[in-house]
Amino acid sequence: MAKKKQIWILVPDGIGIKNYLYSSVFKNPEIAITLLHNFDTETLSILKKEVHFEHDIVLPPYKESIKEKFLRELIHLSRLKYNANIENNPTILNAWNKNHKSVKLKLFYFLVVFVSHFISNYNTIIKLETKYDKAIKKNSFYHKVAKIFQQESPHHLFCTHQRALKAPTVFAVARDLKIATTTVIYSWDNLPKARLALRADKYLVWSKYMKEEMQQYYPEIQKDKIIVTGTPQFEFYTNPENIIPKQEFYTKYHLDETKNLICFSGDDTRTSPYDPEYLYDIADAITKEGLASKYMILFRRCPVDVSGRYDWVLEKFPNLIKEAPPLWNFNTSKWTAVYPTKDDIKLLVSTAYYCDVVINVGSTMAFDFGMFQKPCIFINYDVKKDANWSVDTIYQFQHFRSMPTQDAVYWFQDKLDIVQVLKKAMNKPHTTIKSWFNIVVNNPETASEKILKILS
Repeated sequence: MAKKKQIWILVPDGIGIKNYLYSSVFKNPEIAITLLHNFDTETLSILKKEVHFEHDIVLPPYKESIKEKFLRELIHLSRLKYNANIENNPTILNAWNKNHKSVKLKLFYFLVVFVSHFISNYNTIIKLETKYDKAIKKNSFYHKVAKIFQQESPHHLFCTHQRALKAPTVFAVARDLKIATTTVIYSWDNLPKARLALRADKYLVWSKYMKEEMQQYYPEIQKDKIIVTGTPQFEFYTNPENIIPKQEFYTKYHLDETKNLICFSGDDTRTSPYDPEYLYDIADAITKEGLASKYMILFRRCPVDVSGRYDWVLEKFPNLIKEAPPLWNFNTSKWTAVYPTKDDIKLLVSTAYYCDVVINVGSTMAFDFGMFQKPCIFINYDVKKDANWSVDTIYQFQHFRSMPTQDAVYWFQDKLDIVQVLKKAMNKPHTTIKSWFNIVVNNPETASEKILKILS
């Protein structure tokens, strides 16, 4: 009997669990999966019930040196400046965090910003990355990981997220030991943000559009190393088993089958701090127009937003707004233990299947609903003046330049537009969302197959 091919999967955080461990990527009996991780015992126990892997290896603790951190952050800021310049888009710099509380951190990042002024060309960035590569190999973490790999070398190392802090060192070890490496670009908005921390033999992207982006932002990476596979997360929508029976779904979330269902999907607090106010505006407009007898709102918050910021709106409209809380694991305070359960996949797919429209501030949920040809409404007005945030900035982000036409979605340009636009979206649900989706996502139904073929 032929020996199984050993594939080690680096799962730096809980987010990669859904798209790669829950999907069909690694459901091939001819490969043996070993999980590289820092999950707690409870998370690992749950995963073993849901995902088949033959072994798991806990990575040793990693303490980043000051030199490593300085070089990493300097490279990040320098690349952001480079990307903002070549795209003529200053909003790319919003990916740089300026809010640091301690005096020590403020001084550290002041020095990073100061030195970045002297980074005048792309070749200097490449030289900084060479220095960073040398620095991480001096860390004891590198030698501990090397020892692990030398004991039983895998055929292939795969990473579910390209920006994880430990990933560059783990991949450096694999590279030095001549082990094949592959990483995915986690999301459609990641490349302009300059967080490609590791270096791999192959980079898997969502689409031809993303491949062109990567060639532009990382010209030193050879074209044939960037492979268009798509992303497995949209395959969940093609499986009828992920749709909860209607009566069960409507009963559990106290929904009325006679009413049109509107999904309001929340963003995180940094991306859209005024989501509760937007939800209020929508509910208020529906109520004042006398449409509460025809419409219901199903509210899905951002999974990592566990704040109580929406409570006042939900209390104000208890019959109009019903909540379907994301089914994520939050049993520990450890970030790696924050991840979606398999049941959340069914909840999300069913929400997109049963709702008639989704409303949000520039969320990827537009594509989730697009899998069922459902329209999306983007909110495009400010609820209050804020010197630090405006919805205008959101839609100037680089990834929105992939939108082929403004007709890909509907728009709330003003709170006074809500009822009119909502009626239009309900009566004429067809938009050009699919044309936008096809630009951003290729192979939505066969990504798992293509990824596994590359790893095999």
